[in-house]
Amino acid sequence: MKKYDLIVVGSGAGMIIVSRGVRAGMKVALVDHGPLGGTCLNNGCIPSKVLIYSADVIRTLKAAKAVGVEAKIEKIDFDRIMRRMHTVVDDGRRGMERSVEEAENLDWYRGWGEFVSDLEIRVGEETIAAPKIFIASGARPSVPSIPGLVEAGYLDNVSVMKLERLPKSLIILGGGYIGCEYGHFFSAMGTEVTIIGRSRWLLSNEDPEISEIVEGRLSEHVNLKTGHEALKVEWEEGKKVVSARDLDTGEMREFAAEEVMVALGRRPNTDILKPEKTGVEVDRHGWIVVDDYLETTRPGIWAVGDAIGKDMFRHAANREARIAWDNAFGEEGTKDKEKVKVDRHAVPHAVFTYPQVGAVGMTEAEAKASGYKILVGRARYGDVTKGYAMAEEESLVKVVVNREDGRILGCQIVGTEAADLAQQVVYLMNAGYQDYGPVARSMVIHPALSEVVARAFANLMPPKEDIPR
Repeated sequence: MKKYDLIVVGSGAGMIIVSRGVRAGMKVALVDHGPLGGTCLNNGCIPSKVLIYSADVIRTLKAAKAVGVEAKIEKIDFDRIMRRMHTVVDDGRRGMERSVEEAENLDWYRGWGEFVSDLEIRVGEETIAAPKIFIASGARPSVPSIPGLVEAGYLDNVSVMKLERLPKSLIILGGGYIGCEYGHFFSAMGTEVTIIGRSRWLLSNEDPEISEIVEGRLSEHVNLKTGHEALKVEWEEGKKVVSARDLDTGEMREFAAEEVMVALGRRPNTDILKPEKTGVEVDRHGWIVVDDYLETTRPGIWAVGDAIGKDMFRHAANREARIAWDNAFGEEGTKDKEKVKVDRHAVPHAVFTYPQVGAVGMTEAEAKASGYKILVGRARYGDVTKGYAMAEEESLVKVVVNREDGRILGCQIVGTEAADLAQQVVYLMNAGYQDYGPVARSMVIHPALSEVVARAFANLMPPKEDIPR
């Protein structure tokens, strides 16, 4: 058995820990079945957004008619779009592989790791051990046991990257962020897309006002069937036919397409890793249980990223990896060993669908459920000159503030540049008193789209139900 100072399972955010361990002169083992880079690089954030930008351009050109410009799209080169995506992924992966192979005191174990006893992991025929282990084992697509699905064949966020031909028609099972992003992409490419979602609205984790706008705009390009449960998949006349039940009426309906894509969430890889064999507790869904410092129930083992099932975004995983390292070894470059808690009050996210969504913190409903007395501010893009100029009057900024001290609790935006606009609020929620005072005191460039965020804070009012009649 080979012994190391540090073992890292997973090469996504786990590479931050690997890099720090190597720089600190430790003997490090990286366990990853490959390809290096994790979900984000290989089949998540990076490749999907390269694809989706092409869809954004198409939508922009087609929407230009509203501002008096009629554009014609001569050709959509699907092959070239896919090649551009593969180039950035392949280049990134090769660069990472070279760095790992050339690094001193770093061994890459290429395979699925499995805990076999306390602080010991087996990879293939080899067993390795270390006094400190970091689990960044990620997650994989959750595939439901729908009769006929496996036999008919399906796409997921991994296999969709390998498409060589644009399908003429596509059914997407799931109305969450993956389903909405790929629904936007493929429909812009010219595919006839149907999204079947069990929830009664798209993006059910978002604020309902935001989801409603997405549903209204996306439905112009995608056949949306929310409140439907897929029960069966069959082959009929060269197409895949999904039978789904309307959860309101009980009526059964059939939907046919060339391809079916599964976008029904993620599941942890702990069934492969078996962390319970080393004293690491998992919850009933298989996500690794950690404390506020990202340490598991087995002292000496930390877990970060999708493996813990919290904020499943690469930027959150990167932050967690840095915090876990500092809690295990002390902040890099210092002798400070004081532990730091994970702060989740201002975790941002975006959904790159049509229209785009950007959000941070709590929704109105979440703030109320947490017991806050709140103020809510809204502003439509059309309330400011740039939003009107863009012919995007109905897009929305919504902010939620603690009534007692003006502290920002959350912000939700739907419309062009939503992710970039939401980032302004992320900075405010991490600065000073975390209140909206800096917005009230600042001049805002006129006429710029950022005015709509300031306008939302200027419109703060008690929720409708709190206003005396």
